[in-house]
Amino acid sequence: KMKPEDITPLAVASVPFVGGLVALVMIAVLMGRVRAASEGSGPQLFIAKQISEGATSFLITEYSYLLPYVISVAVFIVAVLETQDKAPDGSEQLGGWQTMICFFVGAALSAAAGWAGMKVATETNVKTMESAKLGLNPALQIAFAGGAVMGFCVVAFGLLGVTVLFYAFSAGGAYSDERNMRDAIRFLSGFGFGGSSIALFARVAGGIYTKAADVGADLVGKVEEDIPEDDVRNPATVADNVGDNVGDVAGMGADLFESFVGSIVAAATLAQNNRELALPFWIAGFGVLAAAIGFWTVSTKDDASQNDLLHSLHRGIYSSSLLVVALAAVCVHILFSDGGDYDDQFNYDGVMTANKGWEYFGCIIIGLVSGVAVGEATEYATSYAYLPVQSITEAGSVGGAATVVIQGLGVGMLSCVPPTIIITVAIIACYELGGVYGISVSAVGMLSTLGVTLATDAYGPIADNAGGIAEMSPDVPEDVRKRTDMLDALGNTTAATGKGFAIGSAVLTALSLMNAFVQLVPVDNLVEKLTITDPLVLAGVLIGTMLPFLFGALTMLSVRKAAGAIIVEVQRQFNTIPGLREGKEGAVCDHMACVRMCTVSSVKEMIIPGLVAVLTPITVGLLVGARCLGGLLVGSIAGGFMLGVMMSNAGGAWDNSKKYIENEFPVINGVKVLKKSDTHKACVVGDTVGDPFKDTSGPSLNILIKLMAIFSLTLAPIFRDSWETYVEGIIMLIVEIVLVGGATYYVWW
Repeated sequence: KMKPEDITPLAVASVPFVGGLVALVMIAVLMGRVRAASEGSGPQLFIAKQISEGATSFLITEYSYLLPYVISVAVFIVAVLETQDKAPDGSEQLGGWQTMICFFVGAALSAAAGWAGMKVATETNVKTMESAKLGLNPALQIAFAGGAVMGFCVVAFGLLGVTVLFYAFSAGGAYSDERNMRDAIRFLSGFGFGGSSIALFARVAGGIYTKAADVGADLVGKVEEDIPEDDVRNPATVADNVGDNVGDVAGMGADLFESFVGSIVAAATLAQNNRELALPFWIAGFGVLAAAIGFWTVSTKDDASQNDLLHSLHRGIYSSSLLVVALAAVCVHILFSDGGDYDDQFNYDGVMTANKGWEYFGCIIIGLVSGVAVGEATEYATSYAYLPVQSITEAGSVGGAATVVIQGLGVGMLSCVPPTIIITVAIIACYELGGVYGISVSAVGMLSTLGVTLATDAYGPIADNAGGIAEMSPDVPEDVRKRTDMLDALGNTTAATGKGFAIGSAVLTALSLMNAFVQLVPVDNLVEKLTITDPLVLAGVLIGTMLPFLFGALTMLSVRKAAGAIIVEVQRQFNTIPGLREGKEGAVCDHMACVRMCTVSSVKEMIIPGLVAVLTPITVGLLVGARCLGGLLVGSIAGGFMLGVMMSNAGGAWDNSKKYIENEFPVINGVKVLKKSDTHKACVVGDTVGDPFKDTSGPSLNILIKLMAIFSLTLAPIFRDSWETYVEGIIMLIVEIVLVGGATYYVWW
């Protein structure tokens, strides 16, 4: 049991630091398992090498584009924060330089986590295919181990980065431990913003890359040329497999890195005393231990069905969640029970308040249950084991591609209902138990098992790549492809589930960051002024609700533009390379041409959405004021949540309606539906429409709402009440128009 005075910077940092070390140990163990697996021999090694080189080339190009952005934003942060008239209330440090350091470290660690996860994924794909020769369970074990490296890289880098910076700024400060810790948390908003910036561009560029290649490969290969998916004759297949890694591994890893650290920073910012400040750090630290134990519960049998495979992954998530509940109870008991007057405690303002330790424990449980429930609801909407996806396939048997698209849109819209109810109930329940701090700590609880939760998502691209390599390797037995197809179908479901989990956690994290922003903005009674009847707040809500649609439109159009170039290139190769269409010996396509085209186009296309996301909040906040910016954040959370869920789930459902035919050969209206049938071709069209929905626009929206919230929090000291800084706002508006206009000309003309 700890008394309030015992909660020093070292005490706060100890548990998460040890948790970060545990994650590093898990990474080493998992890497040993992956490295020990056989990669086989023959053409599969050359294909795997092309995928690895393509993914590496993309990330190097992307990071070279991001470096000037990171430097520019860092200079901007120092300039605006260090030129303020005074520090935030209760502090004597403006915090510009400290926030800049945190921003740099957050960006670097987010990029490093994506890089490490992508490198391991591209090493694991061919080994998964080789293990599939031995059976389904060996292949699952290797693929899941590769995915888990991504999960534990995210939590290791996130926890160690946050913990070391927190301790450095709080233990090395010139004031009391309490004041130093509160200042350190304020500086750490820059860490979250750095991670969010990398996440946005990694997700957008990676999503454009993977879907441009996927759409181009599908439309020319499967629809026009009537050849199988991942056929070696298709020039875009390697680019398609590269895209799986840069979008769904590096992109998703950077996304959840930001959610993970953002939830900790938001909860600590909203804390009213040292006990509350320490709780999110400790929960995240103990969550790593729970995830590490849960990982070892995942296995399956060689004759497993799709449901058996799903249950094997669920076992890892559920066991980790149960362990977190037990460890959270230990945290609350140690931090909030000091053997004295348990009912009361002093907050930072010196006011006696009720001790709500066990209420916060309830919030943590609600967060965990909500995360699992959102995943289950997403799985129901996107797995072909259930009615929604089956109904799309049935629609294709009646009316072709048009009814597939209509049915899929309806399924996607309906799928918004369960997650909305789940998150709404969680928000209300946590607020009643622990106020806005309770909501923020529920987000920490939801993300506490991220090591194993992200593994179930990152596993999907590895399985998909394994299937692609098997298809392109001429000497691989048919039963190997069947096993990789089963793992791939499971990966489609877990990827959709992971996207649902990501956006659910993003809503709770963004809501917590918004509340932290409201508390830190130097405007008197801003909480009372943020009323829906205020025209400025309502105007902000409307702008914020519009932004996800603008962002989604920009990314969808970018996929269309990039995919169009790939389609032309693939058609050119089929028409100009003798014998390629017929598969004659010696006729070889140029896979790397499509890889280079995807790399250049996707990195260019990420510029416009990125500028809109970063510049719009500060422009609105300076031009109109903090009330309008608060409304913008509310609108973006609501609009981004609905649109993100709909697009991700509709895309996942379309994808698995195709997989339903390819793996199960269902009987519909008394007719067995097979590959290359009219129904299958209709579902391929639906899958193609859904590709940018589920892998580009939908997943990018959760980063959009978090980035705008944490950027607003980072720059909270510069915002004032309505129209007080309109001159600076006009300047920012002009800057945004010029930059976005220039980027539009550069990208589109």
